[in-house]
Amino acid sequence: MYFAYSVLIGVFFVLVSPYLLYQAIRYRKYIHSLPQRLGYLPLSFNLDGDESIWIHAVSVGEVLTARALLPELRQRYPRLRLFLSTTTMTGQQVARTNLQYVDEVFYLPFDFGFIVNRTLRLVKPRLFIMMETEIWPNLLRACARENVRTVLVNGRISARSYPRYRLARGFFRRVLGQVDRFCMQGEESARRIIDIGAEPERVTVTGSLKFDSLDLTDSSDTSSDGSQYRLQPVRDRGRNRVLRFFRISQDRPVVIAASTLRGEEEPVLDAFQRIRATMPSALLIVAPRKPERFDEVERLARRSGWNVARRSELRVDSEPRHDIVVLDTIGELAQLYQVATAVFVGGSLVDAGGHNILEPAVFGKPIVFGPHMENFAEIARTFLDNVAAIQIRDGRALESVLLDLLRDPVQRARLGAAARALVEANRGARARTLAVLAELLRPDQPGAVVRPFIRKAEG
Repeated sequence: MYFAYSVLIGVFFVLVSPYLLYQAIRYRKYIHSLPQRLGYLPLSFNLDGDESIWIHAVSVGEVLTARALLPELRQRYPRLRLFLSTTTMTGQQVARTNLQYVDEVFYLPFDFGFIVNRTLRLVKPRLFIMMETEIWPNLLRACARENVRTVLVNGRISARSYPRYRLARGFFRRVLGQVDRFCMQGEESARRIIDIGAEPERVTVTGSLKFDSLDLTDSSDTSSDGSQYRLQPVRDRGRNRVLRFFRISQDRPVVIAASTLRGEEEPVLDAFQRIRATMPSALLIVAPRKPERFDEVERLARRSGWNVARRSELRVDSEPRHDIVVLDTIGELAQLYQVATAVFVGGSLVDAGGHNILEPAVFGKPIVFGPHMENFAEIARTFLDNVAAIQIRDGRALESVLLDLLRDPVQRARLGAAARALVEANRGARARTLAVLAELLRPDQPGAVVRPFIRKAEG
């Protein structure tokens, strides 16, 4: 079955090669990363052949979630190097600029046996950590052959992907048999991964690391209506540097449309049109999910007649005098939520599964999202059950909901406080996950650790 899998991904690469070539020429994608994806890491990479912990985080969200583990891993295992791989360019950029505890960052190799073996010889991991649901059969098989412990951390199986996994349950039972432990976000994801082949004794519900990866702000920085004071001095010139380009007047409404995908900017712009009719000073910040869409979103906003600027064009320590700002930078959105009056989280009006709502929640911001939150179903359901966010059916409802929020500081404060309280109440997955990793890294550990299914780990 592994041979058939390798043939299939080989055929897949042949079929998508014209698209990859176009992306390489048009957006300069994949060119510089190709040697690493083929298993050729820099000569200076792990020059002394030290053992390591290898963490794989596919893109930006997973990279930021990995932050919850890195300081403790560095402190507890100083003799092991920390390496982190990503799949996407944006994930690579964020990892290189935001993860101070990592020794090296590189691109995940293509999942062919001879390529992953080459990478394993250089990385020399004692433990391979997969963030969320990154299951690569040949890589896991190679790890098992080299006696590398493997663990799925912050795991989830969404309602969207679950039926697809079940179709290949026979194959995935063999693949998941190579994984030593599964640290799942919730009981539903735990049941699903067992159904597609994981051994129940290896599955533990640890909770979502996304809650622990967030830096809680000081509540003294929050105004009476739940919004951050937006002219306060910037205490952190690192991650908070973006705030220096948004010295927003306290009475100016700011709407952030976060991680938007094609088909979502139009309803956002329509909603902003109505908002500006009653609030002429309002500012809209649009953060497209994909960097290659920065130009497209800027053109779309200009065609609607707005005064538009890119974040990269703004002057430092000044207030944007534009109607709309397109966030054309990587890794700044999470801190920029501090200036928002209300937040719409994209990927949810179109059928894309939604995006992370915890980053605006940590700043006590009122959050709106659409009907498609399948990739964050458990978190979205928790927020809705606790009246900590608003879900809309379609884009037509966006303008009325946003306008109501901008007009009603009491509702904003209530939603924001509930959202922040949920973040604080659900932290703890880090300690439970680290306990599992400690068992896998014990010097006398011969193999998989046995734990009863869906027993909450201590901590």
